[in-house]
This record gives sequence, structure tokens and C-alpha cells, in this order.
Amino acid sequence: MNYLSKIVLRCVLISSVVGVHLSGFSSTVSAQGWPSFRGNPDLTGVASGALPDSLSVLWSFEIEDPIESTATVDDKYVYFGGLDGKLYALDWETGASVWTLKLEDEVKSSPTLSDSLVLFGDEAGTFHAVHRDTGEELWSFLTEGGIQSSANVLGDFVVFGSYDNNIYCLSKSTGELVWKVATDGYVHATPAVRNGRAFVAGCDGFLRGVNVTDGALDVSVNVADYVASSPGFLGNVAYLGTFGNQVLAIDVEEMTILWHYESPDRQFPFYGSPAVTADGIYIGGRDKIVHALEPLTGERLWTYAAGARVDSSPVVVGNRLYFGTQGGDLVVLNRLTGEKISAFEGGGSFTASPAVAHNRLFIGSDDGVFYCFGEKE
Repeated sequence: MNYLSKIVLRCVLISSVVGVHLSGFSSTVSAQGWPSFRGNPDLTGVASGALPDSLSVLWSFEIEDPIESTATVDDKYVYFGGLDGKLYALDWETGASVWTLKLEDEVKSSPTLSDSLVLFGDEAGTFHAVHRDTGEELWSFLTEGGIQSSANVLGDFVVFGSYDNNIYCLSKSTGELVWKVATDGYVHATPAVRNGRAFVAGCDGFLRGVNVTDGALDVSVNVADYVASSPGFLGNVAYLGTFGNQVLAIDVEEMTILWHYESPDRQFPFYGSPAVTADGIYIGGRDKIVHALEPLTGERLWTYAAGARVDSSPVVVGNRLYFGTQGGDLVVLNRLTGEKISAFEGGGSFTASPAVAHNRLFIGSDDGVFYCFGEKE
């Protein structure tokens, strides 16, 4: 990257942070909720609430099959899907079951909360809108492939990807198709929504920006590799990992790759999504390492050897970083130094990502146990 490009990118990052402080825009989320997979429409994975210095298991809830769905949380309930083909709503304070919805197939996607609805897809290819309080299905829409992408919402528009190689937009109020955009590969990742566009990359190796209201393809950037990672945004810059063993920074307005990072030590895919802040990009890899990168240049700040594959997408809470591993550890790091603060050893792998709300952390594991962590009184 040349000197001028560095200056421009630094200005973009600074302006994005200033914009958050001035407008209260959702690069962070309310301390009283975690409404979507990465917490906000920009998919930053940054929580505004706090967590106690020491986490204890406050309660747990068990199902018969693995939990890969990242939880979402509102003022009353926590919601997640299971590979047992059910969507669950629990009381976030006690872990008591409120309602359960039985579906035709596994639920790997993370539910999205909008108004009175819980929005999510299943492996049968059906996208569902369910009432938050009752679990009653209000409408559904059938695609031709499994849905692991989580949804993002702008007004009455609901956007998600499918394994039938399409990006979909539905009416939130009716479930009717507004538009779909064909791609040449599976769309696994969750779209980020900003400035009226939905941004998502897929297995055909292109990052697309689609106008949410009419489906017009405004942005197309060839990243040349399969992508399962959802883009996290700072200003106009999208950060994501690829199956080509790289992390990329992409200016979506200029449709330019600003930098790419590849570990000099181990070359393995990046499956999870990054947590993005103005002073660090944090992402785990199948190289069993968590990488912290400088947002401006992509230079490595530190690495942490996790001892197992990291498919879980990390979450930033203050100066700490939280993520799960395929070895079954929920790890807490100092995000400024990469120093390990603590780790909880679960009974199964963590594919799901943390959700943070009400001064608690929620996460499900592959042995079917859903955990609520917080401070014991």
C-alpha cells in the first residue's frame, strides 16, 4: 500500500469512529440486546456492554444434538437453533424454556431479531418468520438450498444468502420475494448492510454490494477465493477471511483490495468472521491461531496459539476478546496484547460464536449444551 492510500484509509477509519460517537450508529450494540449474528448491521462483533472480570456458568440448557447457531438476545429471551431441527427461546435470566418450534431440518443459521419477529433459515432451505413471544410461525419462504447465512434487515427488507447460489431479499411484513441475485456458488455468509446496500461474498469468489431496495448490483470485487466469512465494516472498508488463507481489506466504494494478510507460519483457511475495531482486526483460523491485524496496513499485531481450530467468530468487549475453539475452550484474551486471561473448558467443540447482552455471555456447544456465563452473586 502506498503512502497516499494509507492516509486515505486512516481518514476513513477515523471518520467511521467519529460517526459512531456522533450518531449512536450501530457499530456497537445495546448492552441490553444482541439482535443478530455479529450484533449489528455492520457485522463488527463489538459489544457496548460490559462483562465481569471473571466469568462463571450461571446456568446451562441441554439439547440432544450440536448447537452451531449463534444466539441472539432481547430484553426477555435468548434464541438459538439446534441440529435437532428446533428453534429455542429461553428466559435469559434463568435458562427456563419459554417455547420451542419444531422444523423439518437442522438449524445452523443464527436468528435475527427485528420488531416482533425472529428471522432465520434451516437446512431444508426454508426461511422462517416467527413471533418472538409465542414461537408462532407467521410466514415462511422456500429456497432451493440449505440456509446457513443469517439475515440482515433494513426497514421492511430482509436479506440473506442460500446454498442454492442466490442472495435473497424478502418483505419482512409479508415474506414475499422482493428480489434475488444469482451467484456462481453457495452463499454461506451473512450480508452486512450499510448505506442502503447489502454486502456479502460467496463461494464464487466475489464480494457483491447489492442495493437493498431494488436488487441492483452496485459493487463487485473479485477476491479470487471461496469465502465463508461475513464482512465486518469500518467506514467504507470491509474486512473478511477467505479459504485461500488470507484476510482482506476491501474499499467497497473504490472496489479495490487495499491489503491482504497471509500468515508467514501456517497457511490454512479462515472460516469465521472478524471482529473489527479502529485499532485492531481480530480473526481466528483453521491454523489454530487467532490473528490480530492493524486495520490500516494489515500488519500483524500479535497472534495467539489456540491449540485447536477456531471457526467461532470472536467478540470484542472493551479491551477483551472472547471466542470458542474446536478443542472445546471458551477463551478470553487481552485484545491489546494477545495475552490469555482465562479459559473455560467445555465438554464439546465451540463452532458457534459468543453473544453478549445484559452483562452476560451466551454460547452453545457441539455437545448440545447451551451456556450462560456471568458474575455469580
